[in-house]
Amino acid sequence: MGVIMIKCPRSGRAITTGMNTDRETFQCSAVFFSRTYCTTCRITHEWFARDAWVDEPEEMRKAG
Repeated sequence: MGVIMIKCPRSGRAITTGMNTDRETFQCSAVFFSRTYCTTCRITHEWFARDAWVDEPEEMRKAG
């Protein structure tokens, strides 16, 4: 299981969305739109699933 990440459009840093899933489930999910509060620049970013990725711990990637 990993966390869905997005890139902050202001700082360029990767930030967590607070949502958890695995890569396979995320890739099969419907296209969706969401909002995430960014603790770096302190505003809410709007994003589409195509702009996000799943960051899984290395152990999980090797096990899959």
